[in-house]
Amino acid sequence: MSPDDIKLIVALCRQRAGLNVDPTRTYLIESRLGPLARRESYGSISELIAGLRARREEPLIWALVEAMCSNETAFFRDRTPFQQFRDDILPTLSRMRGPEPIRIWSAGCSTGQEAYSLAMIAEAGVGLEAGAKVEIYGADISERCLEKAQSGLYNQFEVQRGLPIRMLVDHFDKVEDSWRLSPRIRGRVRWRRINLIGDLSGVGQFDVIFCRNVLSMMDESIRPRVLEGLAAALPADGFLVLGKDETPLGLTDAYRPITGREGLYARNPAYRAAA
Repeated sequence: MSPDDIKLIVALCRQRAGLNVDPTRTYLIESRLGPLARRESYGSISELIAGLRARREEPLIWALVEAMCSNETAFFRDRTPFQQFRDDILPTLSRMRGPEPIRIWSAGCSTGQEAYSLAMIAEAGVGLEAGAKVEIYGADISERCLEKAQSGLYNQFEVQRGLPIRMLVDHFDKVEDSWRLSPRIRGRVRWRRINLIGDLSGVGQFDVIFCRNVLSMMDESIRPRVLEGLAAALPADGFLVLGKDETPLGLTDAYRPITGREGLYARNPAYRAAA
């Protein structure tokens, strides 16, 4: 890859998805774009970029951007947020909402493990009021990730990462060398392609938004816009769950931290979105 190739990759990722791609990490760029070049029948990444420059085809541009996204995820990744969701957030919301559905959004859901982890917790119903309804939505920028998420099919390595053996037995069926989630759990999650740096005004309202380990991949200048877009999708008593090393503080005044709850934020009642 030439310096101009790298410059174009960095610019496209920032413009289309807000991604912060370090131009000095050429090994990372090569490891992610090499498989894409082969899949698209190019002899090298340089040929892939030349083809992109020549035709500027939107599907190829988005395939490049999606390939550069980190899809790192796991079932019940960093267990604390899921414990808080099961033991505190979900029971509290079920008392407050009554018969109204509790809406949960896994934003930047990758291949679906986070959304399905939430679905398994909702299925167990620990602490929920009788008749409580929980709706779970998963959204990601990557069509390939969403296809895998919808399939509910995971290999042995993926189910071994964070998934308790009891849940594997209860909610998965063996399919040759892989495992597929039961139709009941798969049916609890609805999927949609959403670009978090785009206009989020049409996504609806959610009681809890999980957006974990997503902001840290984004350009710092874009993070406030994303956080404020998510805030607009939360009701006054809604919650935002971020990764353990992520915070909205210093970026926007749309949130306040929940004392003693790492990574958990509530809407700031004093915050008013710009008109």
